Amino acid sequence: MVHSMTAFARNEQATAHGTLSWELRSVNHRYLEPHLRLPDAFRDLEGAVREALRQGLSRGKVECTLRFAEESAGKQLQVDSERARQLIAAAEQVAALIQQPAPLNPLEVLAWPGVLVADSADPQALNAAALKLFDQALGELKAGRAREGAELAKLLNERLDSILDEVAALRELVPQMLAGQRQKIETRFAEMQAELDPQRLEQELVLLAQKSDVAEELDRLSTHVSEVRRVLKAGGAAGRRLDFLMQELNREANTLGSKAFDPRSTQAAVNLKVLIEQMREQVQNIE
Repeated sequence: MVHSMTAFARNEQATAHGTLSWELRSVNHRYLEPHLRLPDAFRDLEGAVREALRQGLSRGKVECTLRFAEESAGKQLQVDSERARQLIAAAEQVAALIQQPAPLNPLEVLAWPGVLVADSADPQALNAAALKLFDQALGELKAGRAREGAELAKLLNERLDSILDEVAALRELVPQMLAGQRQKIETRFAEMQAELDPQRLEQELVLLAQKSDVAEELDRLSTHVSEVRRVLKAGGAAGRRLDFLMQELNREANTLGSKAFDPRSTQAAVNLKVLIEQMREQVQNIE
């Protein structure tokens, strides 16, 4: 099964100390490019998160955002006496430099960062919970990429069927088009009332047949279609291989267009190029 590079996952979990939530978004990219947004208290998780992404994904730009809403209800507030004393001593030292210093407000001391503290959570336990929740979110992201990849494979196979239909139809038309071209040449000579040299006519028709021989291009198109189907069935990180095959399919369609000598073969080449371009756009999203 092939996987898309576009997906979204969100997981949330309530703990005794607050609510953890992960949001993962991935879009197509040439390589694996993770972007992490973690609260300062969870910076230690960065290495483990990057490794999990490296193990689980091959390509895509992946944005990972962790949020932590701390639960403050029921927590006992405590004063860090040592920090408060240091703050007061520093304030008194500054006050000695001022002629008429304002009295120190206790609430201002409490508002200073680190003076008033609540019961702190176990950082290791929170990190473990966040990492476990990330694994769940990553699993959902991969499942989403797999579902979309299955839809992309279905669309590609439909386009491949259409390409084979165009190839089969063109194979049948080539003898008719050559016969029509022969008739046109004969009619033109007749209108010019010129003497028709059968040998010269056959030479012209042989040259025309050589210039308009598209059997090799049709065979290559069929071969490339078979290879695309094989890659889709094999699955895995197939995006780069499929992109290369789209280039090869397009090359053969261009050659068909350059050899076209009949409106029907020209239209077939155009139809093929449209189908291949539709496939190429879808392949850009495959991992």
